[in-house]
Amino acid sequence: MTSARVADMARRGGRAWRRDDIALIASVATIVAAAWVYVVVQAQQMAASSAREGMSIGMAMPQASDAWSPGVLASQFAIWMAMMVAMMLPTAIPMTLIYTAVARKASHHRALAATALFVTGYAAMWLLFSAAAMFAQVALQQGAHLSALMALRSTPAAGALLIAAGAYQLTPLKRACLRNCRSPVHFLSRHWQQGSVGAGRMGALVGAFCVGCCWVIMALLFVGGAMNLLWAAAIAIFVLMEKVAPFGVTAGRLAAPMLVGAGILLIVF
Repeated sequence: MTSARVADMARRGGRAWRRDDIALIASVATIVAAAWVYVVVQAQQMAASSAREGMSIGMAMPQASDAWSPGVLASQFAIWMAMMVAMMLPTAIPMTLIYTAVARKASHHRALAATALFVTGYAAMWLLFSAAAMFAQVALQQGAHLSALMALRSTPAAGALLIAAGAYQLTPLKRACLRNCRSPVHFLSRHWQQGSVGAGRMGALVGAFCVGCCWVIMALLFVGGAMNLLWAAAIAIFVLMEKVAPFGVTAGRLAAPMLVGAGILLIVF
């Protein structure tokens, strides 16, 4: 299909609600709720374990010599994966709904299967980010650089991360990635691919744009604490607002000087 045809189908399809759209939203909501429950339970268990054993390093790491064992890495990865699903999957709902509408018109019998592959491709990019975050977390813990809530112990390091996040908000790469995340019609008209393989590739591509848009904001989990659930929820709300709300672009730009200012204050004081 031509880009103009895809754009036209996306605009018309985005206004039509069907039962499978409601089912899709319900399914995503269920997955997100389950992921948040898992994260909350893990945070509570780790806090209790840390208190019992007098541990000061988050995520209840066993012995330093075991930090890189497959079992420990798998458990840490599972927590990061659940956290990214809980925080990021809701932001993909508008894109997924419009993709489903276009896929339904392009191939009536395979729309749901294509949507599943699209979402799988999207999630795969955040799984890769989860792996990178997990390795960073374990390395920082081995150096005793993280608190019990998985926040950086070094105030200058936390301040520098805030400044970097604020500066990144104003970069061309951020703007380009955010545009693709916020405008499903723009994305689909430029990157449409037919077939099951195309669905997975498109999902991975929009996931890559999403990671490119939000990875520094996600890194701020190490400022307030990845196991600080209120901090994690605040970041999730900000990302959702930036990607979905009509004023999201403006809010993201206004956040830039606030993040830089907060970082400077942390470093100076």
